[in-house]
Amino acid sequence: MKNTMDYLTIALPKGKLFSLSADLLAKAGYTAEGLSDKSRKLVIANEEKKIRFIVSKTADVPTYVEYGAADIGVIGKDVLLESGKDVYELLDLGFGRCHLMMAVPKAEKRAKLVDYDHTRVATKFPHIAEQFFNKHGMQMEYIKLNGSIELGPIVGLSESIVDIVETGTTLRENDLEEIAYILDATARLIVNRVSFKLKFDRINQLTEELRKILELEQQAKAGA
Repeated sequence: MKNTMDYLTIALPKGKLFSLSADLLAKAGYTAEGLSDKSRKLVIANEEKKIRFIVSKTADVPTYVEYGAADIGVIGKDVLLESGKDVYELLDLGFGRCHLMMAVPKAEKRAKLVDYDHTRVATKFPHIAEQFFNKHGMQMEYIKLNGSIELGPIVGLSESIVDIVETGTTLRENDLEEIAYILDATARLIVNRVSFKLKFDRINQLTEELRKILELEQQAKAGA
């Protein structure tokens, strides 16, 4: 059995953040042959550089990092906040930008936010939603869904939704309107608390390399 202390283990999320994460890490020299979110291998290693990659479902990345199965991981701020996992956040990677919001059917829009008090809200993010509504003194019934959140109000399951939005196209196509902004979300680099102490030099080196790459890319965009 390999000594995991010799390796830096990185958890990457399947889906839209995977290629962006893998591309950024590759620019810093952190790669492994066959690294793909379509791979059937559960752990993909670069033996020469002593790097291991875990490719997992998005929602599981903070869990792998919190419990030390992965030293570091890449995850969206929205998923990180919803998970409530005890990890350090090292770096805002800037990509995967979206925002969390509340939306309702246009035809049933009410005058004020508090007019939705004591109604049902469909969401993938019940913890974030509850914190938001509590700040406004509102008591809501939270219905947890894992996909097609927009269906909630359409089929009468809920009066509103709380979900992430990038372009707003899906909202418009389903006659929903955003009525409240909750928070912005981008991809973040997170680290296990114990790993950050035991493997500080390697993790700090990776973080600084990524920071420099992101700064150079920002400068290049600004100069374009």
